[in-house]
Amino acid sequence: MHRTLAAAALNLVLLLCFPAAPAAAQADADFLAARAAYDRGDRLRLDALAGRLAGHILQPYVESWQLKLRLDSAGDDEVRRFLARWPKTPPADRLRVEWLKVLGKRAQWATFAAEYPAATGDDPELTCYAIQYRRQQDGDGALAAAKPLWFTGQSTPDACEPLFAVLIASGELTAEDRRARFRLATEAGNVRLAQTIAMHLPPADRIAARDFAQVELNPASALARGDFRWKQPGGRELALYALERAARNDAALVRPAWDLQRGHLPDADRLYGNARIAYHAARQLNPQAAQWFREADGAVLSDVLRAWRVRAALRAGAWSDVLAAIDAMPPSEAQDAAWRYWKARALSAAGRTDDANAIYTALAGDFGFYGLLAAEALGKRVEPASAPLEPDADALAAFGARDAVRRAVKLAQLDMRTESQREWVYVVRGMPDEGLLLAADYARRQGLYDRAINTAERTTARHDFGLRYLMPFREQFAAAARENEVDEALLFGIARQESRFVPDIASAAGAVGLMQLMPPTARWVAKQQNRADYRPSQISDVGLNTRFGAFYFKYWLERLDRLPALAAAAYNAGPGRAQAWRNGAPLEGAIWVETIPFNETRDYVKKVLANTMFYARALQQSYVPLAVRLGTVPPRANGAAAALAAAGN
Repeated sequence: MHRTLAAAALNLVLLLCFPAAPAAAQADADFLAARAAYDRGDRLRLDALAGRLAGHILQPYVESWQLKLRLDSAGDDEVRRFLARWPKTPPADRLRVEWLKVLGKRAQWATFAAEYPAATGDDPELTCYAIQYRRQQDGDGALAAAKPLWFTGQSTPDACEPLFAVLIASGELTAEDRRARFRLATEAGNVRLAQTIAMHLPPADRIAARDFAQVELNPASALARGDFRWKQPGGRELALYALERAARNDAALVRPAWDLQRGHLPDADRLYGNARIAYHAARQLNPQAAQWFREADGAVLSDVLRAWRVRAALRAGAWSDVLAAIDAMPPSEAQDAAWRYWKARALSAAGRTDDANAIYTALAGDFGFYGLLAAEALGKRVEPASAPLEPDADALAAFGARDAVRRAVKLAQLDMRTESQREWVYVVRGMPDEGLLLAADYARRQGLYDRAINTAERTTARHDFGLRYLMPFREQFAAAARENEVDEALLFGIARQESRFVPDIASAAGAVGLMQLMPPTARWVAKQQNRADYRPSQISDVGLNTRFGAFYFKYWLERLDRLPALAAAAYNAGPGRAQAWRNGAPLEGAIWVETIPFNETRDYVKKVLANTMFYARALQQSYVPLAVRLGTVPPRANGAAAALAAAGN
């Protein structure tokens, strides 16, 4: 009897539940169709779908899209009702910013003033509208806030231009300030902006379009000819422009021309040019870069140039220059873990062991690349202590029931990762360590491994390294490691950095899956393995993706002296670049990594190797010091070009 009643109850549940699943799936399909309609600007289709999505967990997104498509004509009260209905949500905050821009364009300053304090984020266009408003209230004194926005090598929003025009007309933005932005634009490679600024300078500073055109034809040749108006600021700026454009391609090639012409320049301009050619030489790994930076002593250096001055000295083994360059940094910059570590190394090289050890000791508490190296310099290991939260079911259920969490999960399910991540940031913002660990554990249980890792990394005192260094898809990674005879810890280290273990993620460049394989790379691996059954649609399959990624990494590891740093650089930036960065004398691995010219690749290699150290510990592998993993990077071998050609790179 009880069994019959139970069966009847089960049947009732099934009858009630199964119709709901297709309904939910249809609602999600309608939501995605609504997003497509918004992307096309199809208001009629969006409005028709919105009626079917009332009550959907992602309803605020649909309503915000409707308003955005008619924001120019929407009434203020309508926008306010939306903001009040969905307060402190990403759709509301983003809509408020767009609405404020519309108000600024219309000069509706009273409404703008009421809403602006609630705006979030750093938006230059909105900032300039706010300054326009304050000018209406306080007069031209408010324009001082606009001046710092001028100093950028990037184009600025139209909202800023009236402010700059008044500052120029009043003399608050001087000719020197305008030349400074010309240089910033030139350094950023923003040629159009640089030329626009230069052609609107005062007559003595102005550079004609035809003069730019002649330099652009062949900057190195133009500098060698030296046909510039050396006595006028505009002529000198054009010469420095030619130097920048030529040195960007080959600093060594243009150096003789620079030596010939720099005597025409006053001290400040000559030092600026010396610094720029030294910077490009350093990024091109020219062994003379450290010496060239010495010729720039006294120049005003940006944070980028200060960093490359250190890197040039590291490659040259000039430890006194390393120390001098780091000591010349502002305190906030010198506190970066990299520069603290290299300062300790420089102090140690100078025999100041106690001073070096004091820095190592403070840095060894850091769980990153340089913290690991600092601990090893002291003869120790980083031994992270986990204190897992072990949340109860009620706490997890309550967290998961929050609308913002439900939105984050649903958006991830619908492959709207950017929106999901934004929602999640709102959820965890300001949480104490215990709340962060609860959120990270919930994300792990939902398969949101990227959210779990990123959230666990935010803790400050209580840490769970099992969450920070998750090992999902363990079976597939273990199989890939065995099949390709590659360190499983390294594979986890790569995947953590590449994809945060999101199996179907695709990058803007087209890389797919856990190991972020490019389709041509996957085809090449399939060919190498005689996989005639491979189809491009399989690329995100976890088993195939991990095996192909392991094969590709191992292929270059074998051809790059079995150095994980080199192989990781090849995996990220391409083997051709990794090989090109092996010039000069043998180099300590840590220095080689620090002097990788690409910011992204340099950071990537550091994080992959640091990840590997933690995964090796989690996998209970024998301890291999990070310094040993880094090894010594020898110059490029003669047979490397043939290997590159054979791999089609």
